[in-house]
Amino acid sequence: MESTSRKLQYWRLYLLSLVLGIGGSFQYGIQVSVIASPAVHVQSFVNHTWLLRYGAPVDDSTNQLIWSFIVAVLSLGACAGAIHSGSLPVTYGRKKALLFNNVVAIVAALLMLFSHMAKSFEMILLGRFLYGYNVGLGLSVHLMYLGESSPKKLRGFMTLTSSIFIGFGKVTGQIIGIKEMMGTEEMWPYLLAISGIPAILQLVTLIFFPEAPRYLYIDKGDTEGSKKALQWLWQEDDLKQELDDMQKERESTQGEKAKTVKDVLCSRSVRWQLLTLIIPCAGVQFCGINALYFYAFDIFRESGVPENQMHYLAIGIGATELITVTLCSVLIDRAGRKKLMGYGYLLMGVTMCLLTVMLSIKDLNTWIPYVNIGLIFCVICIYGLGPSGVSMALPADLFLQAWRPSAYVISGTVNWLSMFLVGMLFGYIVDGVGQFCFLIFVAYTFFSAAFLLYFVPETKGKTMVEIMEDFNKLNYKNRSADNDVETKF
Repeated sequence: MESTSRKLQYWRLYLLSLVLGIGGSFQYGIQVSVIASPAVHVQSFVNHTWLLRYGAPVDDSTNQLIWSFIVAVLSLGACAGAIHSGSLPVTYGRKKALLFNNVVAIVAALLMLFSHMAKSFEMILLGRFLYGYNVGLGLSVHLMYLGESSPKKLRGFMTLTSSIFIGFGKVTGQIIGIKEMMGTEEMWPYLLAISGIPAILQLVTLIFFPEAPRYLYIDKGDTEGSKKALQWLWQEDDLKQELDDMQKERESTQGEKAKTVKDVLCSRSVRWQLLTLIIPCAGVQFCGINALYFYAFDIFRESGVPENQMHYLAIGIGATELITVTLCSVLIDRAGRKKLMGYGYLLMGVTMCLLTVMLSIKDLNTWIPYVNIGLIFCVICIYGLGPSGVSMALPADLFLQAWRPSAYVISGTVNWLSMFLVGMLFGYIVDGVGQFCFLIFVAYTFFSAAFLLYFVPETKGKTMVEIMEDFNKLNYKNRSADNDVETKF
């Protein structure tokens, strides 16, 4: 009873996670899924606009190229947003960076809304790029803000809520995109402008919340402001342990300013943290989950699923990911990051190996295609229970305050470039090797599983300084951190 009461005292922190999520990672999820539904209508609009301008319809190859770029430009915008996530939240604070980011999303929504009226598909391109910027900056700052506002016992759960909002965004985009709602020729501009609503919600509500306490204490030296923020968020008067922890972290940086991307890439003192950030976390796009989403419709088609029902089955896939990520949030602070993600990658690799075999023999029996559908759902379940959520939560544990913004720049850049490459190249890979394309992702999942299980220390329930000390055993091995002149902690 007392434990439940203590958890309820953090209701303002939970409310902060809701506000951050709806204008942060939710935007990522909805932008990934919502673009699929109006594809036919947008391509028709491009053709109609081209006809009005040049007196002739656009040829199919040009139309497809324009559409492909409309889809892919989100990743380029997100990469630009991720790059700025290292400077804006450091200079202006986490809160102001997100408030500015909402203005970007509102401008993008207006461009989408009036593109049809203005007969300009270029406005759609610009809107998608700005949406991407909003997603790239918002996702990184969302994770920073939440991780720096949470107690260590809840840090894993709170940062993992970002994955829940991604899943929620995907399902929302899939549902509102069906033809019975907004997936029609008349409604598609409003569908593409829908992200303006959560941006307005966060813009209006976030102003009532304090800045991230760790940012105030460590970066700004505002001890009193940090204490007030903690008291408001946690509703707790005894903050000595948390303040001592932040003081140790501030002392460990010896007054140094925020590190640059070059510092993170070149310093021996964060070498293994960087490898952990890039290989299993930022590189999560290479586990094949988005490729599986793309390939799912082909498997549904081969299984005899009617075309008009595939969209609803896709909603089922999105809902499955959302449910399992939510379950992961319950498990992460019990099972730990290392086991959930490591064994998750291992099981994903095994399941995709089985899926590859079953796709190769799909014509041998009528029941095999239905097994393939089941295997897709199995991969989604495993991904949701492990890699999806932990890849968002683990980076918040890896770096001290001075290193964190630049680390998120690297993480976001790798993540979005990976997504761009998978989106652009996956179709060609499928054409070239067919169902054996999954073996590429199997290699990544097995390598990431081995890396996590054999090298990465567990971060569950540890302070930032304790985690740094664990990683120093890998970073320096036979050398002493005190003798290293490359980086001063």
